[in-house]
Amino acid sequence: MSFNLTFECMLDLRCTVAESPVYDDRRNCLFFVDIGKGALHRADLTGAGHIAWTFEQGACCVALAHSGRLVLAQRDRVVLFDPESGAIVSEIASIEAERPHTRLNDGKVGPDGAFWVGTMHEALDRQPVASLYRVTPDGAVERKVVDVVCSNGLAWNADGSVLFHSDSRGPWIDRWHFDPATGAISGRRRLVVLDEASGRPDGAATDVEGGYWSAGVSAGVLNCFSAEGELVRTHRFPVPAPTMPCFAGPDRKTLLVTSLRPAGAAEHSPDGGIFVTRSPVAGVAVQRFDDLRL
Repeated sequence: MSFNLTFECMLDLRCTVAESPVYDDRRNCLFFVDIGKGALHRADLTGAGHIAWTFEQGACCVALAHSGRLVLAQRDRVVLFDPESGAIVSEIASIEAERPHTRLNDGKVGPDGAFWVGTMHEALDRQPVASLYRVTPDGAVERKVVDVVCSNGLAWNADGSVLFHSDSRGPWIDRWHFDPATGAISGRRRLVVLDEASGRPDGAATDVEGGYWSAGVSAGVLNCFSAEGELVRTHRFPVPAPTMPCFAGPDRKTLLVTSLRPAGAAEHSPDGGIFVTRSPVAGVAVQRFDDLRL
């Protein structure tokens, strides 16, 4: 499919590192985080109705739960947050709390109802010491993938049979066979290896036709790959560092993309904003964490 995308800045917040956009179809709104400021944001799809919450223990990614609460990954723990009261309800799990040089990064709910979240190494000399974890509603934590520098790019295909996962510093994108009933993964396959010029793989989303949309954070692009790893199209982005795409709206054809604000960005530039365009293809529906079993 050949098409061009024209992005507009929906929300000019100048976030340090805006990430993890997720569309809540019940509230018809967008949630996302600013990792650099430890903040969780909510806004309407027009950019109106914006509110934010700030946390001492950080805000690294966010996902939806069946109860209407949110799953929030902080630096080294996963909690349930109630956006109606503005309070953390409970802690679900602690992850790598004993490791001061890693923190939680990208996370999403899988077709199995569990929360999948990875860590990243924050030291100047980054090493493959991070991992990808599966967190169940009862708080059980299982390490699923090891030897990662910066776990990222989680997304599943429409029927939940394929898991995509990337390492932003690998920099590579992998795919796995996924069992939606058990969360088991197998048959790891390296789809593509990228570089600074082609766009290190940051956050990602999938569409219903099998496309994998990866934010090329180092190259100012949004790359769309086929399920087999073929680069279908590269979309130029209006600011240098897009961080994650998200399909939103009732038809899931509103494409929202977060971005970060590089050091030295021009005073009036919209770097760190939330951008919007229309996609000709719908995104895969977002899953919810099965917290009603708690």
